[in-house]
Amino acid sequence: MYGKGLRALSLATFAALTATFALVFFYAPLDADQGFIQKIFYVHVPVSIVTLCAYVVGAAFAALHLKTRDRKWDLRSYVVIHIALIFNIVGLLTGSIWAKASWGHWWVWDEPTLVSFLIVFLLFATYQPLRFSIEDPERQSRYASVFAIMAGAFVPLNFAAVRAASPFVHPRVFATSEGGLPGSMAFVFVCAIVAIGLLFALLVAYEIAAKQTRWKLRALRRRALGGEAVAPLGRSAAPSLGAPERPSAGTPPRAPRNPAEAAS
Repeated sequence: MYGKGLRALSLATFAALTATFALVFFYAPLDADQGFIQKIFYVHVPVSIVTLCAYVVGAAFAALHLKTRDRKWDLRSYVVIHIALIFNIVGLLTGSIWAKASWGHWWVWDEPTLVSFLIVFLLFATYQPLRFSIEDPERQSRYASVFAIMAGAFVPLNFAAVRAASPFVHPRVFATSEGGLPGSMAFVFVCAIVAIGLLFALLVAYEIAAKQTRWKLRALRRRALGGEAVAPLGRSAAPSLGAPERPSAGTPPRAPRNPAEAAS
């Protein structure tokens, strides 16, 4: 019920990733200066782009939650930001590997692109600690949504500021004055963005489906043990996020109210 469309999305993601990696290794030409190590570009840059876009999407979901008070948007905002943080770490790691191979250093602190990407990661890394420091479910979802919106608005502003900064150490592969990417590299790069985007969507869909399924199972288990009747999860009745309660002795466990409980 909650995994509708996951099989098709999984097959599409697998096909896109397989085709993209085949293009990266057997079709895209070697860079004249960096050689084979430049192929990490097809992972690092698409992952970084998808990550920044995901933060903005998470902020949009948070805005919809504040507007409609529908907790399904709060759940989606939480999951999107959660997966984006993982992708952000991948972007930082692949960027460091590329920097070591190209510049001889794992990190360059005077490079605006690298530092700004790290700042965005540290900003959103405070999202979950802030969220779970609030016990009341309603206040928790509201405060988390406000934070997600403010942090999401920072992402495009930060990007614009970095693009306007100078001098640059980080290469500008899309700058027309520098020639940009050759046609074959640009084609593979677009394929990589599509594949990474599908992978992100798949992980988000799987996590949402898993949490909703786990909530439903726990609700049914509670009902089977003689607990109070639990209404089925509807579009506007998705469990909120919060710290799990400890049931007293002899009390059937309640259905979880948040993704963190479902994962425990």
